[in-house]
Amino acid sequence: MLVSKFASTTHRDGKCLGGRRQLHRRPGPVNAGAKLAVTAGRSKSSRRRLAEDLYFRIVAVARQPVFYREFAVPDTVNGRFDMIILLTALIVRRLRRDAQAVGAQELAFGLFDVLFADMDRSLRELGVGDIRIGKKVKAMAKAYYGRSKAYDDALDGKEPLAAALARNLYGDPQAGRAPAQAMAPYIQQAMTVLDQHPLKDLMAGDPGLFAPTDPGASP
Repeated sequence: MLVSKFASTTHRDGKCLGGRRQLHRRPGPVNAGAKLAVTAGRSKSSRRRLAEDLYFRIVAVARQPVFYREFAVPDTVNGRFDMIILLTALIVRRLRRDAQAVGAQELAFGLFDVLFADMDRSLRELGVGDIRIGKKVKAMAKAYYGRSKAYDDALDGKEPLAAALARNLYGDPQAGRAPAQAMAPYIQQAMTVLDQHPLKDLMAGDPGLFAPTDPGASP
């Protein structure tokens, strides 16, 4: 499985290791008062840009080295892809809570579209042909839906969150058990924060996500 070049490196000491090509640009500071809410009256390009802004910020959190250094998420192409899936699933879950609000459902769909447009673009840049791209993107989409449902079920109390993380994020119910147990409290806290995160801020491109404190980071 391949992942976007946008997520193919992690940050150390505030610097990006390696290059990447963005969909459009680096996002600027979030301005919740700028009335960026997605509405039926906004143009398609504006709605797309808002979904991209939100995606960029999710990936920026997913790329933080603390996940790979302290929580033992595999620092591999697949590991980074799975970290993006996990955080995106949390945002989509939050948006579903207000699915009746104007633009919330549309933003969730837009976020999914941007994620897989980025995957498609990265595969093409790596030289994957059109026929193979369709199969690979389909496999990625299947992985997204399967993992997203597993995390939803766990957050709904249908199974321990650590078990879902060990199986999906770490790829091994046994070997992944210890790091998953360490990761689970962070995910629970992140979801609690998201549940309290104002919808208008999400609609302005602020995901409300945070990375855990990194004890290994330079002061």
